[in-house]
Amino acid sequence: MSGKRRCKPTVKRGLVCVILLVMPVRSAAPSHASPRAQAPRLPDNARVRAALDWFTPNISWINDQQVLLTEIPAPPFQEAQRAAAVKELLAETGLPAQIDKTGNVIGELRGVNEKEIVVIAAHLDTVFPPGTEVKVHRDGSRMTAPGISDNGSGLAALLALARAVRFAHLKPQRTVLFVGDVGEEGEGNLRGMRALVDTYHGKLRAVVVLDGSGTDHVTTRALASRRLEALISGPGGHSWSDFGMPNPINALVRGSVRFINTRVPASPRTTFNIGQIEGGTSVNSVPHEARLKVDIRSESEDELARLESALRECIIAGVRDEMDSARDRSKGKLEWKVELLGSRPGGELSPDSALLAALRAADEVLGNQSRIERSSTDANIPLSMGIDAISIGAGGSGGGAHSLEEWYDSAGRETGLKRALLAVLGVSGVAEEKSR
Repeated sequence: MSGKRRCKPTVKRGLVCVILLVMPVRSAAPSHASPRAQAPRLPDNARVRAALDWFTPNISWINDQQVLLTEIPAPPFQEAQRAAAVKELLAETGLPAQIDKTGNVIGELRGVNEKEIVVIAAHLDTVFPPGTEVKVHRDGSRMTAPGISDNGSGLAALLALARAVRFAHLKPQRTVLFVGDVGEEGEGNLRGMRALVDTYHGKLRAVVVLDGSGTDHVTTRALASRRLEALISGPGGHSWSDFGMPNPINALVRGSVRFINTRVPASPRTTFNIGQIEGGTSVNSVPHEARLKVDIRSESEDELARLESALRECIIAGVRDEMDSARDRSKGKLEWKVELLGSRPGGELSPDSALLAALRAADEVLGNQSRIERSSTDANIPLSMGIDAISIGAGGSGGGAHSLEEWYDSAGRETGLKRALLAVLGVSGVAEEKSR
């Protein structure tokens, strides 16, 4: 119990508070103390202190690695070059590192118990397509470039944590895997994290995801989402000679207008976004196909299903309206389909989980306050399977995520690094130093 509890000035209430405050002092901590009891004592360990102390004098190195990795393009499904760089940097710390068949980089810090594993992961990919200018512009502690925060900051933190634990010669109780994973953004469908969970499922005890900046939140609730593509195709033709034939873009626009007028509830919170529209070959051609991609998210699986059905119905209606309006149906008709590109499952961390307790204990040690959030991250996969997982920021501050003006400020990033380290060690445990 915290000693900050206040009581009304009555004798009865005062006695209750005295009992609450005194009892923990008189109670000896059992040998099987929970991570919440253990984590505040982690800084008492000399090697843990050494790891925590490593960050501040090495901030320049950490910032440089963030710039290095951000300037290696990593569009969805094209993370290999960045993965190779992360593997090399992990290997330089002395950790055995490999790239698995999915493309994930995995560095292993073996624990006393190799049959239980804790994963700390940061995704390698960005949302930006090939050809995007990713040169980092620096102004003091502020850096600007696409992907510099999401997830350049997470990858830099991953490397910093690996360096710190190796510098301090820390030996965890459970094996810790330092992972740069693929497929978190766009249509990657969390394929990297799915592969990790499939590979280590029987041993996996906790997953800590480093995603973006900040220390003011912890994601413990996985936001379910679906990504869909609607495709409408037709015969196509010339804008002059074939005027009046059914036009796939027209049909897509008609269906889209219907869909964006779909009502969604404020609670459970539900959203949709038409993120991409493509079609046509030239301004003077009737296109032979048109497509759009839609992201739908909700706190309710029922609402997700309703929105997916609404999209299909709107596309059907758009095709029907275009066919009814066509002046010349003799040259062919329109075909349509809606396909699921990806589905992220929901899930929720138990409020009394050891991992959340370890994170809260780390916040307590650092004097940090953080709120619980619901979001869509790599943590969705383990949470959906009942495995303890959280997603946290890697410290510092940032903004403009997924835009060309994305920025990150490294000022104060040490708090995020220490928070992540203490949370991981809180669930992995630290082997006792052997007496000499």
